[in-house]
Amino acid sequence: MSTAIRQPAVAGRFYPANAQRLRAEVETFTTARAKPEQEASEPLIRAVGCISPHAGYMYSGAVAGALYRRLNLPHKFIILCPNHTGQGEPLAIVSNGAWHTPLGDAVIDADLALALKEAAPHLSEDAEAHRYEHALEVQLPFLQVLQPDFQFVPIAVATTKFDWLSSVGEAIAKVVSSGAKRTMIVASSDMNHYESDDVTRVKDRRAIDQVLALNPRGLYDTVRDGHISMCGYGPATIMLTASLQLGATKAELVRYATSAEVSGDRDMVVGYAGIAVY
Repeated sequence: MSTAIRQPAVAGRFYPANAQRLRAEVETFTTARAKPEQEASEPLIRAVGCISPHAGYMYSGAVAGALYRRLNLPHKFIILCPNHTGQGEPLAIVSNGAWHTPLGDAVIDADLALALKEAAPHLSEDAEAHRYEHALEVQLPFLQVLQPDFQFVPIAVATTKFDWLSSVGEAIAKVVSSGAKRTMIVASSDMNHYESDDVTRVKDRRAIDQVLALNPRGLYDTVRDGHISMCGYGPATIMLTASLQLGATKAELVRYATSAEVSGDRDMVVGYAGIAVY
C-alpha cells in the first residue's frame, strides 16, 4: 500500500510557506479574542463537529482561529471539504500516507479511513480530487499548532445528491460512535460568494440559522433554493447529519465576518463563519 506524502498546494499563497511565520500567524489567530468582551478563560467546547472557513488566512484566519481556540480538540478528525477543482470522484477519500505542510506531516488515520470506506459505499479512494484542493489543506496548520499529534481522514465532496450526503453522514456517525477515541468532524466551508456585503450577510444568516437549528435538510434546501453560494454546504450537511446521530443538541456561532472587514470592498465579498456543534 502506498504511503505517499501529499505536498502542499497553496503554501505561500493562502498561508505562509515559512514554518516560523506560519506558526506565529496561527498562534496570533488562536489567541485573539473573538469579541472584546470575551473572557480569556472561557470554557472550551467539546464539539462533535464544526464548520470552519478556508480562504486565505488574511481574510478568514481570524474566524478559523476564533473557532479553533474555543474547541476542546481530540486527537482524531474527519475533515470534509468541497471540491473546487472538479477533479476526481464525487466523494473522494484518501486512506493512507500523510499531508505535508510547512509545519511538518499530518498523518492519515488508516484504520479510521478503512472503517469509513466499509461503512459508506459511496466513498471512493481517490487522491486526485485532493491534489490541488485548498479547502482541507488550510485547516491542517491550525490543528498542527493546537494538537500536534493528531491524525485525520480527508474527504472531498463534489456530489450534490442529498441522499448521498445523508448516507455518508450516517456512516460517519456509525463509525465514530463505535470508535474507542473521540473523533471530531470538521466541515470546511466559506459562506456566500461575490455579492455585496449587505446581501451576503442576509443570505449567510439564513444558512447559519439552519446550522444553528441542527437541520441538515433545511441547510441543503435553504442554500439551493435561496441561491446562496456556500461552497461547503455538502460537507456541512454531512457533518450535521452525523452530529445529530452522535447526540449533538446545540450549535454556536463563534464568529462571523466578511472579506470586507479586511479588504474594505463592500461590493464583492465572501462570508466566513466559525460554528461549533455539540
